[in-house]
Amino acid sequence: MAAMAKWPNVPHCFDWLGLDARGQWFMRDERVQAAGPFSTHKGSRIDHPKLLAFIERNYTHDGAGAWYFQNGPQRVYVELQAAPWVWRMPEPGAVAAGLPLPLTSHTGVATVAQQSWLDEAGRLFLSSPLGLGLVHTQDMHHAADFMENGALAAPLDVQFAALPGRFGFCLSPAVHQAVLLGRR
Repeated sequence: MAAMAKWPNVPHCFDWLGLDARGQWFMRDERVQAAGPFSTHKGSRIDHPKLLAFIERNYTHDGAGAWYFQNGPQRVYVELQAAPWVWRMPEPGAVAAGLPLPLTSHTGVATVAQQSWLDEAGRLFLSSPLGLGLVHTQDMHHAADFMENGALAAPLDVQFAALPGRFGFCLSPAVHQAVLLGRR
């Protein structure tokens, strides 16, 4: 908070950080940004444990559904490949019958599954009290087991393009900001 008081007019940062569909963070320098959007040009994966912990500890969203991490006085907005959360699931035998299905986000935050949706590409999305997230590809077999044993309801069909509006998040804060400013 002291940094925010010291530098109150630091501009927000757009296009420099991305979160992919596997919960990995990517740094997007000017060269990568010039090559195209995050969906086709990710950039360099961030592997430094302390930097990852800092980003994940300060990951949140604004009132318009744009996700960012607070870096001192600056908001570093995140380009999302699929959703604001990427869920990991427990082993099916580790969940007691009748209890809510526990999830862990890519940032390590625990929550529980509420509803499920399957998009046209076969990706499984789950809502939770935290919001919407994509099930990690390595946990799809767990999801199938949870559906089979009744711990997770069968998913409803949904078009991917409908998810951001339905769940109140934007995939590209830079595009959203440009639209608000009349630049696109």
